[in-house]
Amino acid sequence: MIQNKAPGKDVSIEDMKEKFPLTAKTDKSHTSFFEIAGISFGGKLIPVMAGPNMVENENLIVETAIQVKKAGAHFLRGGAFKPLTFPYRSEKYTETREEGIKWLGIAKKEAGIGIITEVMEEKYLDMICDVADILQIGSRNMQNYPLITAAAKTDKPLMIKRHYGASLRDWLGAAEYALYEGNRKVILCERGVSVPHTHKDSSRFLLDLQVVPAAKEITHLPIAVDPSHATFWRPWVKPMALASIAAGCDSVMLEVHPDPENSAVDPLQPIDFQDFEHLMIDMNKIANNVNRCVLD
Repeated sequence: MIQNKAPGKDVSIEDMKEKFPLTAKTDKSHTSFFEIAGISFGGKLIPVMAGPNMVENENLIVETAIQVKKAGAHFLRGGAFKPLTFPYRSEKYTETREEGIKWLGIAKKEAGIGIITEVMEEKYLDMICDVADILQIGSRNMQNYPLITAAAKTDKPLMIKRHYGASLRDWLGAAEYALYEGNRKVILCERGVSVPHTHKDSSRFLLDLQVVPAAKEITHLPIAVDPSHATFWRPWVKPMALASIAAGCDSVMLEVHPDPENSAVDPLQPIDFQDFEHLMIDMNKIANNVNRCVLD
């Protein structure tokens, strides 16, 4: 790499030494390996996080937790605090907030599964940390450095989603804030970038799979991929999930719902329990071809 002449785009040797030395690899073989709730990241296993976009009600989240765990998922994902592009809500399209966190706790106990959920405000950290095994920093908060700093100080593992307009350099800079606070359990998640063409009117983002090998050249942190939010289209989730495994990702996040077409949020993208079960088997086959596994 040469000296950085375009700081918004390319990563330079100077960046790795001075801008994000904790996030950068120290050598080609440098890879972080850690456990979260008994599940290993950065090794042979490719953990899967699955569940609804929003924690809609107790029965739904408990049923989903049981079903995705049965199919082999390692973590239940679900948003109780849900950032939306616009401020308007409806009776169906809303947040369950504190009650949703309580339901996640119930689902965790009923299914015996780890929890990943988004944190949006520092004031809710203690309450969320009582339930969550991984704190998700959403794409909109990727550069909310006070929130990342506060979340990192809890010593809970973090997953930082890449903003849809952020360069690899920006993304690694966000991770550096967490590592700077001494938190070493950080996962980076690709969830689609904004481009002029996304192949379908309803699709908002393009899944940047090229960033997986690009990031792994530079950082030792595990790289997750979320094909559900990126494609925004159910039929494309499976092929892009399989492609993510082939590209070398270290974890996959999927949106799974018992009744996808009636999901309270983004009903075009979730898959149902049966499709998820089949996808887990297919992802494991691809993983086996690259000397890894999804089903442990």
